[in-house]
Amino acid sequence: MKMLLTSYGLHNATLVSALADMMPKPFSEAAVIVVLDATVGLSGDKGWFLADFDRLRQLGWREMDLIDLASLPPEATRDRLQYADVIYVEGGEEQHLARVFLERDDLVELFRKLLEEKVYVGVSAGSMIFSRRFDRRAEKIFSRPADRGYDDNPIVASPPFGLFDWFIKPHLHGVYFPEQDDAWADGIAVLADFPIYFLDDDSAIRVQGEAGREVTDVVSEGQWRLHDGRTL
Repeated sequence: MKMLLTSYGLHNATLVSALADMMPKPFSEAAVIVVLDATVGLSGDKGWFLADFDRLRQLGWREMDLIDLASLPPEATRDRLQYADVIYVEGGEEQHLARVFLERDDLVELFRKLLEEKVYVGVSAGSMIFSRRFDRRAEKIFSRPADRGYDDNPIVASPPFGLFDWFIKPHLHGVYFPEQDDAWADGIAVLADFPIYFLDDDSAIRVQGEAGREVTDVVSEGQWRLHDGRTL
C-alpha cells in the first residue's frame, strides 16, 4: 500500500514531493479521482474545499475526475476508481464518509483491493477512517460537546476498515479550528489509551508496504505531536 494521510491536503512542497515519490509516473501522465462524500456530508461554506481542490489541480494532472460514492451503482464506481492512478479522498464529515462505506459492503472490499494497487491520499476525514479506533468511544473523546450526536450524521458503531491501531486527529492549530491548540491535545491525551497523531495542516502520515507490515512515518513542514497511548 501507498498512502499519504494528510490533515489538509497537499499544503506544501514537501507533501507534494512525498506524493510524487510514491507515484509510478509523473503528474502530467497520471489520472486522479477526487472522492467527495465527506465534503457533501458537511453543511456550510466550502471555500476550504475549493482552495484544496485548486492546489490539487495546479499539479498538472493528465486527467481529473470527481466521484460521489453513495450516488453511483457498484459497477460504475469500480470502473472509475480503477481507472485512476491516485485516489484522493477529500475532507468534511468523517461520520458520513464512514457510513457510506459501512452501508455498502462492496465499497469496503473494493477499497481494500485498491489500496494494494493505487496511491491513496486522504484529507482530514479521508485520513481518519482507517483506524480501528474509529468508533463511538473515540468520537466521545475527540468531539466538543456541541458536536456530539449530529441528527444528520449519527456516530457509526464500528470502523469501516480497522487497518491501524493509531488514530489521526487533523488540524492542530488549524485556521478553521482555533480551539485545537496544545492544551486541547493535552486534554485528549489524558483520556485516550491508544496512539494518536495530532497533525497540523502542513503535516501527513506516510504509509508504505504490505498491510500488516507497513512502514509509517511523518512528512511535515509544520507541527505535529504523537501521543503514545499512555494516559496520564
